[in-house]
Amino acid sequence: MPFGQLVLGSPGAGKSTYCDGMQQFMGAIGRQCSVVNLDPANDHTNYPCALDIRDLVTLEEIMADDKMGPNGGILYALEELENNMEWLENGLKELGEDYVLFDCPGQVELYTHHNSLRNIFYRLQKLGYRLVVVHLSDCFCLTQPSLYISNVLLSLRAMLQMDLPHINVLTKIDKISSYDPLPFNLDYYTEVQDLRYLMPSLDAESPALKKGKFTKLNEAVANMVEQFGLVSFEVLAVENKKSMMYLLRVIDRASGYVFGGAEGTNDTVWQVAMRNESSLPDALDIQERWIDNKEEYDEMERKEEEEQEKLRAEQARAAEEAGLGDGSVPGVAPQFTSGSGIRVTRKQKT
Repeated sequence: MPFGQLVLGSPGAGKSTYCDGMQQFMGAIGRQCSVVNLDPANDHTNYPCALDIRDLVTLEEIMADDKMGPNGGILYALEELENNMEWLENGLKELGEDYVLFDCPGQVELYTHHNSLRNIFYRLQKLGYRLVVVHLSDCFCLTQPSLYISNVLLSLRAMLQMDLPHINVLTKIDKISSYDPLPFNLDYYTEVQDLRYLMPSLDAESPALKKGKFTKLNEAVANMVEQFGLVSFEVLAVENKKSMMYLLRVIDRASGYVFGGAEGTNDTVWQVAMRNESSLPDALDIQERWIDNKEEYDEMERKEEEEQEKLRAEQARAAEEAGLGDGSVPGVAPQFTSGSGIRVTRKQKT
């Protein structure tokens, strides 16, 4: 039973960067992972692309042949994919049981009211895929109440439209400390607590709209979000391994992923950590990690990484002295993930 993530989000939220980082991290923990590009406008991906919608249809062709603009062209391309599902299904069969990341376009219409993207993934579910939506939002939205409430509404609409297990993520959280101070702790925003507390800040942001009808509209929006009670956010810094590890565990819980067929055979430090429940941070840890004491945590994690690198070097030397040559395990093919500093081994297929 293959598993996958549908990576959604507005332009600039970091979808392609996330796919690149998550693929590298999964390689580091020994999980076989492939990335599928579903954005017909993305002609330069940062990651190795296992399957690319541009092999079926490109945005440039649609705009030239059908005289469409970029937004309409992307909607048309997804409709074209929906009508040619055999192409996608055959490509996914070649990936076997790999964990799949679907890098989706950034047009919000695709996951707010247009049905093609939802229909495509309904078809994949019938093929046995266990899918989770990962909806990315730039954490810069926290700096303005209007942006934050807009992102909450967008997340809620996407959850209702896609009708799949759904994880909302605030990306680039390592930059939040460089912005203006937030009026509330980070957990207020991640847990989407009582939005009525934001009303004074919202009025101060746009004094010209501080009138009775706009105030009532803002209050109605806040009440609607609270009545649904569905939206919450995780935080992510792609370059931070602990942040990636925590988010992947949350996603695994949502999808029902069980360690097994897609895992490597060796227990690296990150594989062990993925199984260790005590490493889960809470909201107060997030506030302290990314805002209150960010520099101290950065330095501590840098030292931990150096110690782990020394330990790996010592283990490699010990293996060589024991007669294993390159430090590998007999009968196991070594694999390396570039830039991760982590050695991954996987059983050779017979």
